[in-house]
Amino acid sequence: MRYEILVGVRYTRSRRRAQGRNRFISFISAASMLGTALGVMALIVVLSVMNGFQEELRTRILGVASHVQVSTFDGELPAWQRVAGQAAQHPDVVAAAPYVQEQGMLSFDQVVRGTLVRGVLPADEERVADFARYMRAGSLDALVGGRFGIVLGRDLALALRVHLGDKVTLIAPQGLVTPAAVLPRVRQFEVVGIFEAGMYEYDSGLALIHLRDAQVLYRLDDAVSGVRLKLHDLFAAPRVARELPGYIDERVMVSDWTRSHANFFRAVALEKTMMTIILFLIVAVAAFNIVSTLVMAVQEKQADIAILRTLGASPGSIMAVFVLQGAIIGLVGLAGGTVAGLLLASNLDVVIPFLETLTGATLWNKEIYYISELPSKVLASDVLTIVSVSFVLTLVATLYPSWRASRVNPAEALRYE
Repeated sequence: MRYEILVGVRYTRSRRRAQGRNRFISFISAASMLGTALGVMALIVVLSVMNGFQEELRTRILGVASHVQVSTFDGELPAWQRVAGQAAQHPDVVAAAPYVQEQGMLSFDQVVRGTLVRGVLPADEERVADFARYMRAGSLDALVGGRFGIVLGRDLALALRVHLGDKVTLIAPQGLVTPAAVLPRVRQFEVVGIFEAGMYEYDSGLALIHLRDAQVLYRLDDAVSGVRLKLHDLFAAPRVARELPGYIDERVMVSDWTRSHANFFRAVALEKTMMTIILFLIVAVAAFNIVSTLVMAVQEKQADIAILRTLGASPGSIMAVFVLQGAIIGLVGLAGGTVAGLLLASNLDVVIPFLETLTGATLWNKEIYYISELPSKVLASDVLTIVSVSFVLTLVATLYPSWRASRVNPAEALRYE
C-alpha cells in the first residue's frame, strides 16, 4: 500500500485527546459527514417520492381516463362505430370504446352536488379503463340500458350520503322549452355501484351511467361525444394522436393524455428539478465544511508535512494525503446518507402514518395532492446520479486545502518546532 494512503487514513482516524484546535477539527469533520449524509438522504427520499408521485398519478389518471381520445369540434360523433373501427386499424391501438360526457347535477335528500356524467358501454369500457379493480361496491356490469343505473365515485357518494340501492336525481343542463319557461331535464337513477380510483378529482366528481341512458337524457339520439382508445404503449400516445387522422375519413379532433393532463406532469417535473437543485445545495454546504476541516488540518499538520518533505515526499504526494482524508470524510457521509435514504424511501408507507399519529397533524391530504397515499419509487439511475455528483463535490472541496498543504515550506514550518 502506498504511504500516502496510510498517512491519509491515519489522519482521518486520528482522535487525540488534546484540547483546543484538534477537538474542534474533529467536530467540523463530524459535521461535514452528517451534512453530506443528510443531503444525500433528503435527495434520495425526495426524488423517490417525486418518481412515485408521477407514476402513481399517471396510473390513476389513465385507469379512469384514456390514452387517446377521438371527438369532434361540435361535441357529437354520429358515426362512432365507423370511427372506432378505423382507429382500431392503427397498429398501436388495443381497444376502443364510445362515451358520452356531459355536465350534470345530482340531488339526494336535499343534498346537491355537481358532477361530470360519463355514459359508457360496460363491456367496452373495461377494455380501455380499469374500473373493475376500483369498484368498492356493486359492479360496472350492473349498468344496463333502459334501467337507469348509476355508478358514483366514493367521495361523491359520501357527499350525497347515498348507498347501493338509493335513488338519486340527475338534473341535466339541457332543458325542455315550454310556453311557461325552460324546464331542466330530470331523471331518477338507482345507485348500482361505487368506485374509488384513489384520485380525488374522479372520486368526488365522476358518475357513470349506461351509454344509451346518457343518449336519452342528453338528447343525442345515436350520437356520442367521442371514442376512447387504449394503446400498447401509453408513452406512444403523442405519436399515435398525430397519426390517427390519417386513418379516419371524418374530420375529428384527436387528443392524448399528455395534453389533457399536461399541467399535472409539468408541475411535478418542475418541482422535481427545483427540489433537486435546492437539496444539492445542502451537499455543497457540507462540502464547504470539508474545506474548513482540511484547512485547519493543514495548519495543525505543518510540522508533519515538513518532515515528510524532508524525507523525500513530493508535493503531489502531500496533496494526495489530504485529498484522501477529505474523500474519506465525504465517502462516510455518502454511505450513511445513501443507506438511510434507501431505508426511509422504502418505508414511507409506515413512517408517514407513524408521524401523523405522533404529531396529530395530517401530512398527506388527498384533496390537495390528488392521490390518497404517499407513493415512493427508488430509481437506480437517480441514486447513482446523487452519489456521483455528491462525490465530485466532495473531491472538488478537497483540492484547495490539499494544494495549500503541498506548498508548505519545510524550513518555515520547522523554524519554531
